[in-house]
Amino acid sequence: MEMKEILEAYKEGRLSLEETENYFKREPFEEMDYAKLDMHRKIRSGFPEVIYCSGKADEHLIQIAKRLYDADGCVFGTRASEHQYEVVREVIPEIIYDPISHILKALPRDRKEPVGRIAVCTAGTADIPVAEEAAQTAEYFGGRVERIFDVGVSGLHRLLSRLETIQQANCIIAVAGMEGALASVIGGLVDKPVIAVPTSVGYGASFHGVSALLTMINSCANGIAVVNIDNGYGAGYIATQINRMGVHEK
Repeated sequence: MEMKEILEAYKEGRLSLEETENYFKREPFEEMDYAKLDMHRKIRSGFPEVIYCSGKADEHLIQIAKRLYDADGCVFGTRASEHQYEVVREVIPEIIYDPISHILKALPRDRKEPVGRIAVCTAGTADIPVAEEAAQTAEYFGGRVERIFDVGVSGLHRLLSRLETIQQANCIIAVAGMEGALASVIGGLVDKPVIAVPTSVGYGASFHGVSALLTMINSCANGIAVVNIDNGYGAGYIATQINRMGVHEK
């Protein structure tokens, strides 16, 4: 729970003075032999710790996921394999796995209605796995997401047919491989921040996403920020921050 929720629970009598005191006495991180879980991250930044699953030993992943779930009643992991999902499900039966984005998650029981609007756009269907990582990250953190897939510059009329929806968003995530031109085109059509995500989709001279990355960094359109190649999670996180500011201003 966040600090305000703890104080409100105490005020309403749902937590005793001792329980409230024990919460604030808790160490800001939990020491494990192989990890230090940042238990106060949500208090500091508004976002709980997220697990990067790839490369983790099964036992480490199981214990980390269980500790975070026990503390907050929810957990979110990126770049997970189906095998990792199966082993985590043994200790957290509520866990859900999406094989497209490779995200595993257990949603909060008291989940609130999503707020604001974030548009997640892809140039092609091959970019959808990275786009889904971004979209599901933003949704997990409370944002309302509009998915607009396969609107790349090889058929500009497809993008223009969804332009009104895109322009209504608090921010836009543009996911593209190949030459990565989608972000520049969208940047020239909207008055909101655009988060460009280069993907490793493309033939040899795309250099596994470097070509799209350089195009996006060198965009002549204003208001574009660029995250790392295939970093859908980072884009979803930043989009959530922007979306929250947009909601608070209205």
